[in-house]
This record gives sequence, C-alpha cells and structure tokens, in this order.
Amino acid sequence: MEKRKKGSAVELRLMVIGSSGPSQFLLTNAILGRKEFTKDVSSISSSLKNTGELAGRRVMVVNGPNIYDKDISQAKRKMELRKSKCLCIPGPHAFLVAFDIEKISPNDMRTPRLMKERFGRHCLKHCMVLLAYEGSLDGFDLEDKVLKTDWHLRDLIDKYGGRFHVFSKNWRDRSQDRELLRKIELMVASLGGGYFSSRTFQKAEDSVKTEEKRLRKQRAAEIEKMWNEMEKQYVADELGCKKNAFTANVSAEIRAKAEVDNEWLRTSLARGLGTGMVVGAVMGALVGSIEGPGGMVLYGIIGGAVGGSAGGTAQVAIEHMDNRMAPPARLNFNSIFINRFFAAPRA
Repeated sequence: MEKRKKGSAVELRLMVIGSSGPSQFLLTNAILGRKEFTKDVSSISSSLKNTGELAGRRVMVVNGPNIYDKDISQAKRKMELRKSKCLCIPGPHAFLVAFDIEKISPNDMRTPRLMKERFGRHCLKHCMVLLAYEGSLDGFDLEDKVLKTDWHLRDLIDKYGGRFHVFSKNWRDRSQDRELLRKIELMVASLGGGYFSSRTFQKAEDSVKTEEKRLRKQRAAEIEKMWNEMEKQYVADELGCKKNAFTANVSAEIRAKAEVDNEWLRTSLARGLGTGMVVGAVMGALVGSIEGPGGMVLYGIIGGAVGGSAGGTAQVAIEHMDNRMAPPARLNFNSIFINRFFAAPRA
C-alpha cells in the first residue's frame, strides 16, 4: 500500500531519474555543485548515492540506470531498481525526472507510465520535471516560453502535474539553486511535508534493517573489544565522546554495506542467475542440435553454465537482437517545434 509519511527532515532525499542520455547525471552535478559525473557519462550500471548541499539545505541524491538503457539486462535493471530503493530508504521526498530540453523523444513521453510501474501509481504526485539546457539564456525566460508553448514538451510536463524547472548543463552555474530548492520544498509541503513510500520501499527498508542487525551481531565482539580498549585509555566525558564517535562510524559502515547487500537484493540476483542459466541452456541446446542429440545435451549443459555465470547476460544478447531486428524510433521533436518554441507566442 502506497502512502506519504509525515514529518519533515533536515536532509532532503532526492531520487534523480533519467530516460536516456546524460541529463540525470548533469542534474546531479547541478544539485550538488560539483562534478560527480563527467559530461560524457550517459549511463551507469550500478545505482549510486551522493550527499551534499543545495542552497544551504542538506540533500542526498540517488542515481540509478536510465529507464531506457539498452546495455543492461532486464534482470540487472530489476536488481538496480531495488538497489536504488534501498539507497533511498525510507523513501524519497521528491523524484526529479531529467530530460534534455532539445531532445525530447517518444521514449520520454512514455516515462510517466514506467515511473508508475516501477515506483507506484501515486509517485507522480512527488515528481518534478527537470529540463537541461545549454547556454546562458535566463532560466526564467526559458520557463516562461515553456509555459506558453503547446508542443510535446508541454504535454510531457502536464503528465507530471505541471511541475518543472530548467537547469543549466554547466554545474558551476549556481544562479537557479534557490529557485530549485524552493520548488522542491513547495511540492513536498503541498503533500504534507513527508516522503513517498510504497510496499516495495517498505520491503527495502525492512531488508536493510534486517541486514544491519545481522552485521551488528557479527561485529559485536569487535565492538566490545574496542570499547574495552577505550576504557583503558580514556575517562569520563572523553571516553563517552570516543565511544559515540566509534559507534557512529561503525553504524555508518554497517548501514552503507546493508544498503547494497541484503537478502532482498540477493534474491533478485539469484533470480537473474537462474534466468541466465535457463536462457543459456536453451541457446546451447539449439546450437547443439546441429551436432545431434548428444550435442544438444553437451551444449545445453555448457550453455546453462555460461548463462548462469553471466547472471543474465544472455538477456542482453536477446535485447540487442531485438533492437537490431526492430530498432525503436527516436525522433527529435525539437527539429520540428524549436522555431515555435523560441518564437513569440501568438496573440
């Protein structure tokens, strides 16, 4: 069951989503005010979490693979989706969905449906469209033009509740930081000041907490030993400070490890391995059929082993074959509508 949790937090948890290309990674740079990703990064294979400040407000930013990445298998994408949720528990205050203002594609128009499928049907209430632009044109002028245009970009924004912001691809441009933070905080406040949660985010939180308990138990002897050593070296307030600092460091280490390795993620990985083994065995048997019945058995066994060790790599091959047989259309609507976009609105 999806729900919004009440209670404001000092730290804003932001999940940055991209359709394809570098937009979400440029947005992360813009939010944090530093170059976490280079300009040539258009996809990542593993979900990441970074912390920093936006206009003086502490933020945590989670990036996962792009929605339309073709270079990862379905099993890998599913596991990384789970991982991104684990990194963002108990849930994000906002989903920031990044697009390139000059490259709106048919795939981009389908992202709202995929967002609801992957995060929950009410997640769009917590979404804001972030539009990357190149150049020095004032952000407010751009927003005004977006609001007055009737092209496909306007339709895309409407699907996300009409909430949007234009940001510079140059992360050193800090001129829009306060306005972006204001819009995010306004959206969060309009939803009761809480964060988004759902059944899968709750599952992620439960799995991380369970793994944390297991790791603490595993390190109990080490922690007790360190405390005994401290008691020999420090007294009174100094001892308390040292114990608190040590406990905080251990807790942070345990939390970081539990977020990227827990039973929920291991289950997803095991399923990916199983799928890879099945697909590999089938492909191996097909190749072996050329050799006759004996070849089918031999190559089936080999194919299954290879497929399993790849953890679903065979799915990547299938996806690439599908792409070659029927490549998805990717139109640049900007080439059709850009003149209208920058032209003065009709009276």
